Amino acid sequence: MELNEPMDIKTFTGLQLEAHSRATVSGWWGEYNENPDPVFRKYWVAAKIALVHSEVSESLEAFRKDANDDHLPHRPGIEVEFADAIIRMMDLAGGLGLNLEGAIIEKMAYNSQRADHKLAVRGMTGGKKL
Repeated sequence: MELNEPMDIKTFTGLQLEAHSRATVSGWWGEYNENPDPVFRKYWVAAKIALVHSEVSESLEAFRKDANDDHLPHRPGIEVEFADAIIRMMDLAGGLGLNLEGAIIEKMAYNSQRADHKLAVRGMTGGKKL
């Protein structure tokens, strides 16, 4: 796989696999794959989750500044930082063999039935305002 090859992604799962493949080819999974120690892997995964946090924080900063992205100046910074966060999550989910697409579909269906996600309940005393 060449990193500059065009992508032909037709599914969410395909995009997840592509994100993970590109990260692997770029060497981001070398340490994990070479070290089977469960303690090392636990902290390695935790560090990758922290990087998702950093991308989300960068999206907040771009939103606060109403700034376009430095690398893709034709796009809003918040949009690109959201993309970075999602790419990191898809890569990690791909590497860990998670079914992110299935989980999103199930979680959205579950949330649609939750009382605390209904407008009437949120407006009540003690309801979720944000």
